[in-house]
Amino acid sequence: MGQEILVHVLRIGYDGDVFVHNAVIHFLVSCGFLEDAYKVFDDSSVRDLVSWNSMINGYVRSGRSREALMVFEKMKMESVEPDEVTIIGMVGACAQLEDLELGRKLHRYFRDKCLYFSIPLCNALMDMYMKNGSLNEAKALFDRMDERTVVSWTIMISGFAKFGCLDEARRVFNEMPEKDIVQWNALIGGYVQSKCSKEALVLFQEMQTMNIKPNEVTMVSCLSACAQLGVLDIGIWLHHYIKKHKLCLTVSLGTALVDMYAKCGNIEKTLQVFHEMPIRNSLTWTAAIGALAHHGNGHDALSYFLKMVDSGLRPDDVTFLGVLSACCHGGLVEEGRKFFAQMSKKFKIPPKSKHYSCIVDLLGRAGLLEEAYELVRGVPNEADASVWGALFFACRVHRNIEMGEKAALKLLELDPGDSGTYVLLANMYVEANMQHKARDVRKMMGERGLQKTPGCSSVEVNGNIFEFIVRDKMHLQSDQIYECLIQLTRHMEIVEYFPYIRYDLLCDSDVYSAM
Repeated sequence: MGQEILVHVLRIGYDGDVFVHNAVIHFLVSCGFLEDAYKVFDDSSVRDLVSWNSMINGYVRSGRSREALMVFEKMKMESVEPDEVTIIGMVGACAQLEDLELGRKLHRYFRDKCLYFSIPLCNALMDMYMKNGSLNEAKALFDRMDERTVVSWTIMISGFAKFGCLDEARRVFNEMPEKDIVQWNALIGGYVQSKCSKEALVLFQEMQTMNIKPNEVTMVSCLSACAQLGVLDIGIWLHHYIKKHKLCLTVSLGTALVDMYAKCGNIEKTLQVFHEMPIRNSLTWTAAIGALAHHGNGHDALSYFLKMVDSGLRPDDVTFLGVLSACCHGGLVEEGRKFFAQMSKKFKIPPKSKHYSCIVDLLGRAGLLEEAYELVRGVPNEADASVWGALFFACRVHRNIEMGEKAALKLLELDPGDSGTYVLLANMYVEANMQHKARDVRKMMGERGLQKTPGCSSVEVNGNIFEFIVRDKMHLQSDQIYECLIQLTRHMEIVEYFPYIRYDLLCDSDVYSAM
């Protein structure tokens, strides 16, 4: 019906009727026909502020902010004075373009005109400042607002959470008089994004006690938290909740489930959920490929990759990381070489440090140290610590002291304060019966004031997460933990299993003597 009216209007013309002219532009913009809308706008001799605002806001809503900026510049050239609607649209464009300076200019323009700062304008400015990382300016605006809407609070919570200012995000969240699922999701998502997954799950439990019903966004964040922590019990509970409440298995939710089961070590459920999904995207396939690779099913991972490509989906750099990991875990050297070459030649994806690390690890495990070394030397813009680290590890495994020293020296050049490199280098010397060099490395560590970073591990028991730190004496059950370690060591001696004693363990005389 609307199109028929439009055709009729365009056929008979509107003789300079600005109201009809604006209605035509608004209709075309609303339908997404921005090129047609701009043609009507540009060809017309009857334009008012509404016409300009329709085009600017239409472009911004469609994510075409550079074109909105061009219209705004043309508007200024024709000496048309912007109003609040114009400024709100342009502030939104600045948020999309991450143009903080233009956003500030628009803010100053409105302030200098002594115009009234409405709630929608304040919200738009706060959103722009937050998206540009200017948290203090957003907070100053928020603090000056006499009246705030749900949108105002949500912008602040989401912005603080996005940039890892979780204490500030929680403070604003706690001050909010009435909260709905959007604010809970913003804070939970912020915790997950900042790798504070335990806090995210605690907040989820708090949300349930408040009788706030979670939605798909909540589930995706909580499943990601479970994946980060490796807590399978809670992940299974979330899956049951999804089924019980008949939440639609969307691509996002299904992919989150696949990723959670994969990272929690349940490959069977990973593939079950994968095959239950009605629609899969490249992220889903990538999660499944990564899971198969991680569990040593290299050939299956490569098979899934080929099926993904055959389905018309384009792999990205993360997909190739899974493919190369599959080759690495499966010892598939020829396949690894082939896919590494295809990455840049066929799919036009430039390899990153992680990909170089993976292929160096693959070659190193196979004992092809010279080939690995040449690959490291050929990395564009020089290899980083992760790539040299992969080579160093391979040299240590194959006891190639000469090349290992080269890799270690390069690592120390890149990061002189990394105690791990010193420890691994000393380990390599100990294994090669070069005790004097191991002592020299230890002495160098002492002179530079470096200490080995304590190792940390965690385990989930009945839905609870327990953390263990090397040489920790503060744990409430410290005595029982060390007693258990001693018993395990004695059992290893009985079955004639001798642990791989490393330099860092030899340094820990208390623990070693207890063994």
